[in-house]
Amino acid sequence: MSVRELVRGTVGWDTLEAVGQELASRYDREYVRIEFLEAENWLSIPCVVDRQWFVKIITPRNAFVHAVFTGARNIGAFSSGSEGFFEHFEDPGAMARHELDATRQMRAAGVNAPAPIEAFEVGDVGVVVLDYLDGFQTLDELSPARVREVLPDLFAALSAMHHNELTHGDLRAENVLVLDDEVYFIDATAVRKRGIPQARAYDLACALGTLEPLVGAADAVDGAVTEYGIEVVLQAVDFLDFVNIRPDHDFDAAAVKGEINTIASDRPS
Repeated sequence: MSVRELVRGTVGWDTLEAVGQELASRYDREYVRIEFLEAENWLSIPCVVDRQWFVKIITPRNAFVHAVFTGARNIGAFSSGSEGFFEHFEDPGAMARHELDATRQMRAAGVNAPAPIEAFEVGDVGVVVLDYLDGFQTLDELSPARVREVLPDLFAALSAMHHNELTHGDLRAENVLVLDDEVYFIDATAVRKRGIPQARAYDLACALGTLEPLVGAADAVDGAVTEYGIEVVLQAVDFLDFVNIRPDHDFDAAAVKGEINTIASDRPS
């Protein structure tokens, strides 16, 4: 078994069968068809049920990995000169309930997200059910030209979250979906209220780190500055190196910093 498989975990047949039976009972069906999705998601096991629902199964191992990642991220925040602002959850059920609530909050803020349906527990796993966006593409599945087209909407959606005292906390290509010219966010993580200002800067750093390999540093930074202004974007600089050491980010942090500093130096004094 690879390290990735060990960390991501699997669902045993008995557990999967129990989840399927619970879903069938809740949605008045004799049985349901579960299809697993290929995704770099270490904090849950995503699947599609009957091509109608996006379901995430969260195991005790996923909850443990989330706690480990949260600790590492808070250490990284400290190394960037900020107090740690990520929160962890006690168990899989709490993780599922948070994701449902975070999805509701994003939609209330005017941000596109799959319609939340419910969260529940089956044995020792948590289950969150969202509407399935049939035909979506993740951001890294788009051509560079297509990413440039949706880039303004991505930053506008992130800005809408921030203006409504929300943060994403885990922005990466797999968590940005595009369907019918609309940008959707999924998988927001938990951030302490007192850490929201720092988490916003972290979100911007994650967005820049996600976009740089897809469209280049210049276009990524230009999109951020157009939406936020250079003063706000400068706050993300301290988090770029921290974001770049994450296993799910790989970008040219020096190029991004260079573009930001160039724009900042061109400001009227």
